[in-house]
Amino acid sequence: MHPIFFRLPEWFPFLGGEPITSFGVFMFFAFMTGGVLLRAEMGRVGLDRERAWDILFMGVVGGIVGAKVYYVLLNWPDTVRDPLGMLLSRGGMVWYGGFIGATLLILWEIRRRKLPLPLMAEITAAPLAIAYAVGRMGCFMVGDDYGRPTDSWVGIRFPSGTPPTRVDALEQHFGITVDPALVEKYGQVVPVHPTQLYEIGLSTLIFFILWRLRGHKHGVGWLWFLWMVLAGAERFLVEFVRVKDDRFLGPLTLAQLISLMLIGGGLYGMWRMRARAEGAAA
Repeated sequence: MHPIFFRLPEWFPFLGGEPITSFGVFMFFAFMTGGVLLRAEMGRVGLDRERAWDILFMGVVGGIVGAKVYYVLLNWPDTVRDPLGMLLSRGGMVWYGGFIGATLLILWEIRRRKLPLPLMAEITAAPLAIAYAVGRMGCFMVGDDYGRPTDSWVGIRFPSGTPPTRVDALEQHFGITVDPALVEKYGQVVPVHPTQLYEIGLSTLIFFILWRLRGHKHGVGWLWFLWMVLAGAERFLVEFVRVKDDRFLGPLTLAQLISLMLIGGGLYGMWRMRARAEGAAA
């Protein structure tokens, strides 16, 4: 893995010597990918293309702030011990927190610009799906958000991950007791499920499905609710093999609870949009 691509030269103003991380680079690529596709989609439906960059800016700000707020609340004992360290750390880019924060600021921007909300939701679905896939590549490169230890052929070891997939690190950070047979076979650094790659593949598939269905006749906004269902199902399933320490709901994680809410809201929205479209046609 390559958590750091390179370091800025010491003479660079303010940031001399700071690392350029693969996570940061792919986060940038993710936002730009979503922005470029959203710009094309806004042009396709007759909206001002350049407004896409305003939406993107709000998504960046809201996403980063929302992710960090979610992270510090989820890890409240650590936040109490070291609030400044938690707020200023490079980590903590939690997807659902970022999604909530970005959604709130984007909604505000859409209302401020008097853009049609159902149409904006419709054309945002596919760009969001592929942007998520690109961003997950950054998680893979730094060895973050991986899964549980496994002896299957898909297993990957992250010796420099955050944290590394060492036996002691897995137990310390996640309370995972590694099977002694794995330790005997692989040593102290064991392979885990590459859940980042699972999500990259599934989210890319979701993108192609949504892109293919852009010409549907189920009512404006239906595609957004379909994304909610597919993205929620994808995350819900992957969470079963992800190594997590937030299984507050029995075997389910907090992310799975949010995923179920997304699926339920998406199914209801799809039904409403389709019923409305059929009623208008009748």
